[in-house]
Amino acid sequence: MSLSLLDNQPLKDAMAATSQAVERLMEPLLAVPSGPEARVVEAMRYAFFSGGKRLRPFLVLASADLFGVSKKQALRVAAAVECVHCYSLVHDDLPAMDDDDMRRGKPTVHIAFDEATAILAGDALMTMAFEILSDELSHPDPNVRLRLIRNLARASGHHGMVGGQMIDLSANTHKLGEAEVYRLQQMKTGALISFAAEAGAVLGHASPQAVSSLQGYARDLGLAFQIADDLLDVEGDPREVGKATGKDADAGKATLLDIMGVERARKQAEILANQAIEHLSDFDDKAALLRAVAHFAIFRRT
Repeated sequence: MSLSLLDNQPLKDAMAATSQAVERLMEPLLAVPSGPEARVVEAMRYAFFSGGKRLRPFLVLASADLFGVSKKQALRVAAAVECVHCYSLVHDDLPAMDDDDMRRGKPTVHIAFDEATAILAGDALMTMAFEILSDELSHPDPNVRLRLIRNLARASGHHGMVGGQMIDLSANTHKLGEAEVYRLQQMKTGALISFAAEAGAVLGHASPQAVSSLQGYARDLGLAFQIADDLLDVEGDPREVGKATGKDADAGKATLLDIMGVERARKQAEILANQAIEHLSDFDDKAALLRAVAHFAIFRRT
């Protein structure tokens, strides 16, 4: 079976609704003040409201639906993880990192504003995520809030996304093997996706078995998603992708495409997507959108 976003209208509608709901929640939280700090808030808004798939927020809401979690609570966690994701994109685009001029079809934050403002905007988006999670509105149980904060901190920091980015940077001088690239991708991309997929289980006090199933789903989904990203960098149309393509090879970045080749990598992404779906076998039809998003991850064009 193969599904694309355009082939699955319920998935398309659900992802669009997630994006709109997250933006409605964040709009008052990112109100621009009247003082000189307004510029950094404007940069935060520029980064956050610039579109994107909102995959991570969608995973939070979809996993929360499995356990009957309040939509209001799940939406706040969804907004928090998207704040961290947007911060990571702002910093990844900086000249000291990937040095990108375009993101989501628009000038990157450091181009639209300046490097110092971009750094501060990323910092502020990251810390805002934890401000959102710590609020009682996110969950009345302080233990749940602490668990979410701990999990997001671990997924974002040197155990996860930041550590993966450091390994990625080191690949310029050290050739990585297949196992090392898998670890890199699990940390840089997979850790935040895992947090999002597990968040609904945390909010819903789910069983360890349910948490383990979602962890397996997210692990395979994250790897499939990253392979698809690498394929888009090689084969994608910059007008559709929303940023320059072909930069990974130019920068000497470590990807599975370098090791496997395009066709084997494409097949591996499909295998991983199917494995992700198998992890959801204990769930009923409520997991239909989670299954569909595994196919979306590898057949998308942006």
